[in-house]
Amino acid sequence: MRSTRQADDLSTAARIRDAAIVRFGRDGFGAGLRAVAADAGVTAGLVVHHFGSKDGLRAACDAHVLGVIRSEKLKVTTRSLNAITQLADVEQYAPYALYSLRSMQAGGELGRQFVDRMAEDALEYLEVGVQAGTIKPSRDPVARARYLTYHYTGYLLLWMSLYGGPVEIEQFRTELRRLADEVTLPALELFTDGLLTDRTMLDDYVEYVNAPPKP
Repeated sequence: MRSTRQADDLSTAARIRDAAIVRFGRDGFGAGLRAVAADAGVTAGLVVHHFGSKDGLRAACDAHVLGVIRSEKLKVTTRSLNAITQLADVEQYAPYALYSLRSMQAGGELGRQFVDRMAEDALEYLEVGVQAGTIKPSRDPVARARYLTYHYTGYLLLWMSLYGGPVEIEQFRTELRRLADEVTLPALELFTDGLLTDRTMLDDYVEYVNAPPKP
């Protein structure tokens, strides 16, 4: 009996968390617990029972979204999932992408922590790719992970700033597909073949960093 109740509690908590991810993604973090509770089909008191507060609910959402992103990136960097297969299902990740954007858009300490954790996770799955032989090593793995985190989220944040206001999830699914279709080829081309035809700029910069000219 106790195990059944524990399973029900976990199921309810997951339903609330998933509803919150969609609601916060749509309306931002100004959305109240009552709206989340209504979406999940529970009372606001039950939300508090499971998560303690709105910050507690957001922390649970952060952890789940970051876990999904990390898991999917690991599959691609180790080639356990074909990147084209993942691309074909890009719309299913819309709630997580939209939630991530709202977290970064909100800024503040929680937003900064979210980005920091994204960069830390990126460092991990990039290193897994390096060890698997699918990604080239970097002179500065930490800096590369943070740059790619900014790069990955930047064009979506630009879209968000241009659109503004509440975003319906189905609309964002459509936009995510359109954005994926627009950027996938140039991104793969850039990351695979590179942009510059020789190493001059890189070598000059590395030399400058290691031995900057004296004033």
